[in-house]
Amino acid sequence: MYDVVGVGIGPFNLSLAALADGVADPGLRGLFLDAKPAFSWHPGLLLDGTTLQVPFLADLVTMADPTSRWSFLNYLRAHDRMFPFFFSERFHIPRREYDHYCRWVAENLPSCRFDARVTEVAWDGTSDAFAVTYRSSAGEVARVWTRRIVLGVGTEPVVPEPLRALLDSAYEGARAGAHGGAHEGAQGSAHEGRVLHSADYRTHRARLAGLDDVTVVGAGQSGAEVALDLLRHQDGTGAGGPYVRWLARTPAFAPMEYSKIGLEHFTPDYIRYFRALPEERRERLVREQWQLYKGVSEETLAEIHDELYERTIGGTEPRAALQPGVAIEGARAESAADGGGYVLTCRHTEQDKVFEVRTAAIVSATGYAAARPDFLDALAKLVDWDDRGRYRIDGEYRVSLDPTVTGALYVQNAELHTHGVGAPDLTLGAWRAATILNAVAGRTVLRVPERAAWTTFGVPGGST
Repeated sequence: MYDVVGVGIGPFNLSLAALADGVADPGLRGLFLDAKPAFSWHPGLLLDGTTLQVPFLADLVTMADPTSRWSFLNYLRAHDRMFPFFFSERFHIPRREYDHYCRWVAENLPSCRFDARVTEVAWDGTSDAFAVTYRSSAGEVARVWTRRIVLGVGTEPVVPEPLRALLDSAYEGARAGAHGGAHEGAQGSAHEGRVLHSADYRTHRARLAGLDDVTVVGAGQSGAEVALDLLRHQDGTGAGGPYVRWLARTPAFAPMEYSKIGLEHFTPDYIRYFRALPEERRERLVREQWQLYKGVSEETLAEIHDELYERTIGGTEPRAALQPGVAIEGARAESAADGGGYVLTCRHTEQDKVFEVRTAAIVSATGYAAARPDFLDALAKLVDWDDRGRYRIDGEYRVSLDPTVTGALYVQNAELHTHGVGAPDLTLGAWRAATILNAVAGRTVLRVPERAAWTTFGVPGGST
């Protein structure tokens, strides 16, 4: 019997595991499970030169407990990198370094167990606890019990409807190439890595760089980084490497909101304000605030501009096109006789005109969304889902369950609809983990601030 079991070991549940590691008197017995063989964080986008979009202080613990031994600064000390980091004067660290830091924490926390795929979470009324069943890649099955579950299973890649069939066929072809006969293998090698989500970009990067035309879809940071990386694969004259086309539904390739006051949307103050709004207003706000969490860093946009500028030296035209305000309405694969590429049917949303794009490959950098994991099927009837099949979540990140369930189910990064744009942001990760930890422990283990913003969201208290 454990006090808490976490399912999924991404940064958010890893933050909870790290903060719980220092709990004593009485101790908190925790177990965190993940199907992967080891920690990894967005491996498909760990490109050289890419950085976190949040300062290094938004590590696993510092915003809740700067004295923790699992801080990023202590990681630097453990790896004899404190002086180099100091001299580098970095506030935003390389993404690869953040991944390595998290891996260091995960490998050293005794509560983290990898190669443990959770297959079922069920309420056991006899034991008055959740029964959590998990399996290793070798087929070994184990079961543990707990009164508190924290879901940190992350989000899944989202692909626009017109591209899904192409994406599925591309991956089916890849699987056929890996497992099938000669004919299937040929089909697999032809399709593999030609239509993909940006989550898999690094795996297929070399193949894409060798094509003559690649289309990137999506105006967020991932789309910008993929487009920039492909531009850098062009040679100095612009003749070699792929033609790079960057399409986006948004009206502009806009920078992410990064003003000091604007960032106060990523505070507990704004979460409390957002949670109190009517549901229909919350839905509208999330759509309207896309630049708070779906924009591109100014640095990346500047680098793309600089790459294009370099291509115009000597009067040449850059082999690239940046097209915002474009919605993809259809997609089809061409036959080998027609070139074997893909045709996208697009609509310019402001001009309301339709046009077609022919391309050799498509990278869908269209983000991620929370999804209901299969292992919750046994518990699904006991969850109080909202009208759209999403969790109802309270201020302590507890999911609303049937009254017969006396245990507690918590979620991390599945509450965009109830808590606002800060749900996927690393800035609030340690604060949210501390909030859950206090709820799990039934006492204040870590003090969380009552107020963190200068901004007053909503009507000020006591005003007329």
